[in-house]
Amino acid sequence: MAFPEAFLDELVSRNDIADVVGTYVHLTKKSGSNMFGLCPFHSEKTPSFSVSQDKQIYHCFGCGKGGGVVNFIMEIENLSYPDAVQILAKRSGMTVPDDRVSKETQSRRARLFELNSDAARFFYTVLLSPQGAEAKKYIVRRGITKAMVTRFGLGAAPDSWNALYDAMTEKGYTKQELLDAGLVKQSRKDAQSVYDAFRNRLMFPVIDVRGSIIGFSGRILGDGEPKYLNSPDTVVFDKSRNLFALNLAKKSKAGILLLTEGNIDVVALHQAGFDCAVASLGTSLTEEQVRLMSRYTQNVTIAYDTDEAGMKASQRAIGILEKAGLGVRVLRMQGAKDPDEFIRKFGSDAFSLLLERSEHHVDYRLQAIKTKYDINNNDEKVKYIKEAISILSSISNLVEREVYCRKVSELVGISYDAITNEIAKIKKQKKQLGNSAQETREMINHATKKYKTKKLHYENSNSAIAEQGIIRLLLNDVELFKLLEYYSFSRDEFTVPFLAKTYDIILKRKNMNIGTSPASILTELDSEEATQLLSFMNYNENLKREEALVAYINRIRKEKLVFIKNNVNTTESDIIDNALKLALEKQNTISKYDKDLNSKKYRDQSGCGG
Repeated sequence: MAFPEAFLDELVSRNDIADVVGTYVHLTKKSGSNMFGLCPFHSEKTPSFSVSQDKQIYHCFGCGKGGGVVNFIMEIENLSYPDAVQILAKRSGMTVPDDRVSKETQSRRARLFELNSDAARFFYTVLLSPQGAEAKKYIVRRGITKAMVTRFGLGAAPDSWNALYDAMTEKGYTKQELLDAGLVKQSRKDAQSVYDAFRNRLMFPVIDVRGSIIGFSGRILGDGEPKYLNSPDTVVFDKSRNLFALNLAKKSKAGILLLTEGNIDVVALHQAGFDCAVASLGTSLTEEQVRLMSRYTQNVTIAYDTDEAGMKASQRAIGILEKAGLGVRVLRMQGAKDPDEFIRKFGSDAFSLLLERSEHHVDYRLQAIKTKYDINNNDEKVKYIKEAISILSSISNLVEREVYCRKVSELVGISYDAITNEIAKIKKQKKQLGNSAQETREMINHATKKYKTKKLHYENSNSAIAEQGIIRLLLNDVELFKLLEYYSFSRDEFTVPFLAKTYDIILKRKNMNIGTSPASILTELDSEEATQLLSFMNYNENLKREEALVAYINRIRKEKLVFIKNNVNTTESDIIDNALKLALEKQNTISKYDKDLNSKKYRDQSGCGG
């Protein structure tokens, strides 16, 4: 979708990349003008995600993703180019030119956001009406205050098959829009009929970090399953990528996120003053949710239910959180099955003390397996030691590992050296398996690389490197177009379509006398192209710019000659056709480089000399 270049330049200038990225990633200044944080696109423990305010670009040295502010929104929100532009335009108070906007992509998302907002108002109105009597009783029984009802926008779905459908269609929404939002379901018996998806439930709107209602979670008020029902995935809602109440918890000054299993737990914790509580949405914790949390904190405390299922979920969550490089602690509640019950029984001060005494995740895991075995029995002790060593071997910090190895050694009466020797064996096995897996991945990547994308595939790598060099130089100095013109270089000499496209964009913008900064060029490239551009943009030339440019032209034309000679099956005299003659003529101009670069003729024609 093409947008006016002037509009895109203004859009980029109004949306500083550090401000935009900073709403998703915790950035810190390390050196120079660049800021760094943990990459939101892959799991990592050491920040390799760089943001340059000078160039208005981002680049991850780990996974290679990069681009400008539009590319970032496309990647992070999984949006199309027009939708990403819409988001940034709305953020900066700009109006997107109507004739350039995809009506379908623009209106569909906006329509679902509006529908969800109207549905939330409907549920809230029902809660205040006689139809919401059961929901109000439940709220009172759980000790939820009016302030929390308002803060979380709680509502009630009536015990009706079509109340929401009728209310929303009266507002002008279509049946298809209600189906797209997951608010109604298709009848199995009658293809023309639909019914309300949420019935007789306490309703919790799910709000994203930008404050938009993207879906719902409903808690059953009577008997029945499931206890919690969540909206299905839609074009605005993906439960594996969102967390309940993160829109509120991201503002907390607590320095941690408190991870719970249920919405009621979250409400109870916020009500008790623990405004950092969040919950996953009916699924096990996902890597995407962990990456989302890592944008706002480096420390997570798990407060899952104390039953067996909760303990298993805690163990799984620990692994995912630790893999992402987050500090992990676990609450061990006694006398209550979940945070809500604990606070109602013992009060917020007791929970605060519990939080202060939360266990390091290794302590929690070691204690969890200790309860499975009788370590006074030798056979049971051996089983415990095997599981304990498996946990200890996963600790990357050497100091931490030594502390816990000594703990286990003292507990079971086995020497510290025996334990560390077993850990060394496990790590050696893991390394061998890892190397084998890496070799397999490399073989697969090598076999499939050339099929991944035709537009970025380099048929002639020598020429492509030189073509990259020309693009890189032009991004630093568009006046070098005069030198290209002097040596009769044209875009037809590019062998890589993507680089020729980039060349055209830079030249067009130069001729229109508008921005040719990397950030402005990136607005006209897709994410794959932007990443490719950034992969070679920051290389430092060994020669002066003009010398480097002529050297690159020289290499491209030499490769062209080699290609023609190797791919035309005739005698040498027949090879010298018009195309080869032109290539040779252009090549001959390079041999005059030393003289031309300093000649009065070149300085007069190009304006580059001095």
